[in-house]
Amino acid sequence: MRLGDEIVARAVEGGASVAEASVREGAHLSVKVRLGEPELVEEAGSRAIGLRVMVGQQVAVSYTSDLTEAGRARLVEDALELAQLSEPDPFAGGPEPELLSGESDWVALDTYDPDMGSLTAGRALELAVRAEKAARDYDPRIVNSEGASVSRAVGGSALVTSGGFRGYTEGTYVSLVVNPLTEDSDGKKRRGFHWSARRYLAELDDEVEIGREAARRTLRKLGARKIESAEMPVIFDPDAGRAILGLVASCVNGSSIWRKSSYLAGRLGSTVASPLVTIVDDPLINRAPGSRRFDGEGLASRRNLVVDQGVLASYLLDSYGGRKLGMPSTASASRGSSGGVGISTTNFILQPGEESAEALIARTPRGLYVTEMMGFGFNAVTGDFSRGASGFLIEDGALGHAVSEVTISLNLDQLLARIDGVASDLDLRTSIAAPTFRVSAMTVAGR
Repeated sequence: MRLGDEIVARAVEGGASVAEASVREGAHLSVKVRLGEPELVEEAGSRAIGLRVMVGQQVAVSYTSDLTEAGRARLVEDALELAQLSEPDPFAGGPEPELLSGESDWVALDTYDPDMGSLTAGRALELAVRAEKAARDYDPRIVNSEGASVSRAVGGSALVTSGGFRGYTEGTYVSLVVNPLTEDSDGKKRRGFHWSARRYLAELDDEVEIGREAARRTLRKLGARKIESAEMPVIFDPDAGRAILGLVASCVNGSSIWRKSSYLAGRLGSTVASPLVTIVDDPLINRAPGSRRFDGEGLASRRNLVVDQGVLASYLLDSYGGRKLGMPSTASASRGSSGGVGISTTNFILQPGEESAEALIARTPRGLYVTEMMGFGFNAVTGDFSRGASGFLIEDGALGHAVSEVTISLNLDQLLARIDGVASDLDLRTSIAAPTFRVSAMTVAGR
């Protein structure tokens, strides 16, 4: 915080009308084992300052990891010089001072695990070895492995602005993923995976069970084949559904709206999805991966209702995007390590329904259950969606043989409108999360 105060004071003294400094520090650990042997051990720490200044309506950002007196002085000089060279932007400016939050506005979110430091490289390797061994021992048909990885992140950041904001936040995150391999009768390799991630180390799923589940998911892929092209119901599991929800997130981002690069531009208040679809962006969930007390500009975090029972209720905006669109900020600003400000989601969630995923599958006579998608076939301007997919054929309400090398396609607008079932299995492993859901009909291209 002290460094932030100093940098802001220097920038204002040098002529900035607005100065915002973010000071970050963090430590990251990654380990990977393969066939029981360590393949990667990587540990790094970082400290850096990002600075955004405005001289009138001229804006610049600068960044340094040199925290010496000379480095800090250079950071301020560079930012001011860049601002004077930039084109004026009539929408530039920080948030209104009365919108800035203080400590009394912040919700305690429990995002920092003080025990995360106990996860040393040695202990992380032990976790990875046990998880991979559990997968390989599960069944003799698990013939190889692409390894098991553990990652741990611990970090904190302070934000100080000339508008009067001072705040500090910190967080931790840990993940474990296992990737076994099996081999089909034609010699084709089948790869599967399973993973767990949490803010708190003690809440990470048991490493042996993660390995066994990874093996089970891999073995299910044996005998995968194409199916005949048809239009049929498609059920997305939580991992595949998260990818769909990520597309929605990109289309409600205020930057996409004012640039008119989203098919949802100009549709606020209109029906954009099935009545079963309610989407929120909620940074106030205790211990969730995207939770935060304030946004990248110092506004208190708040829960935003984005899609309310199928009706588009809000875009996600920072101060700049709000001025562009003539709307208030939704406290959705994010600030990168470079000091620049953009718009991001926090915990972007498709709200769960009441029936189980098993019940949703059971009431589907024939369809496709998608577990993975490949490629980048999405046009945000038109909403056209087409991706390679794999999963399982649903026959008589149960998962049948594995399916691979098919393509699923439908305009995203229609896809959301055709959601006719949302399950209850929401799991907040990631900041964009969806439960299992069903689309009544999509084009599936196979043979």
